[in-house]
Amino acid sequence: MSKWQIPAVGGHMEKNTGVYFQNMTNLEAAERLRKNDVILIPVGSTENHGPSAPYGEDTFLETRLCEQVALATGCTVAQPVWYGSHPFHHMGMPGTIMIPEETLADYLVYVFAGFWNTGFRKMIVVNGHGQDYVIPLAIHKFGKKFQVPAVILYTHFWNCCKEYLETKDRGGPFDTPFIHADECEQSYCLALFPELCQQEHAVNTKPHPLLPPGHINNSAENGEGPIKWYNALGAVGVECICTPEGVIGNAKDADMEKARPGVEKILEYLEKLVNDILRMYPAGELPPIDKMTQRRREDIEAVIKGPFNGGRHLFTLTY
Repeated sequence: MSKWQIPAVGGHMEKNTGVYFQNMTNLEAAERLRKNDVILIPVGSTENHGPSAPYGEDTFLETRLCEQVALATGCTVAQPVWYGSHPFHHMGMPGTIMIPEETLADYLVYVFAGFWNTGFRKMIVVNGHGQDYVIPLAIHKFGKKFQVPAVILYTHFWNCCKEYLETKDRGGPFDTPFIHADECEQSYCLALFPELCQQEHAVNTKPHPLLPPGHINNSAENGEGPIKWYNALGAVGVECICTPEGVIGNAKDADMEKARPGVEKILEYLEKLVNDILRMYPAGELPPIDKMTQRRREDIEAVIKGPFNGGRHLFTLTY
């Protein structure tokens, strides 16, 4: 019997259930930090996913996963970043809100800085949208700018369950390879936020590759090509021209049960990641100063204390 809720029943974004930072008072957050100072930061997107799933699909996938992990571990979840970066072939699709890569990266730097200054100095960025080329940039920009001890990890949640994204001929549950808003992704939507899906309106479409097979990897990064899909231009047709439905693949074939083992694998991994971080660095502890920075120790110790405890705020180092 699984301890995870599949299908998930409702979310927590407007509830005071001890999950979301923005729903807490400063007293509640301070009490939480004494026990668990890990925060999950969902970085989602607003994107056309066709007639059977909401524009916020990528974000809801992340938040519903993060909510269950927070309830299981006692960590905290940040309210999500709703607007993300997009690859070129998404350009022009109505309903898809594209934020420039540099803008999103700089925005995330200061999200990280704000949470670090608050005391959440162990952060896990959770993303399932196609912006893998942006989030690592933000992490390293934060590190170079502030040079403080921290743990900031990026988890592309689809990578946590690759074996469960495979097609049936490769031992997985799906008839067709994972692309976008299709059999695979829609199945995960039905498992995590069924109340927002309209499966009766699902459609099937055909992908439009512009290169022969064997070169470009797929959305699950478990295909045959060595080139990741986001390291290419001209490999697929532009979405608003080739698949105006907002779906690439067979959304009609989606089924919650096809997603169940993958959802459980993702949740188990994220739970383990939170717990492993805390085993290595219990609440209030950080990687050693002398192993992470060559800034003056007294300056680092002051910002670790923070402005309310006889120290200084993070932004006294640089802004």
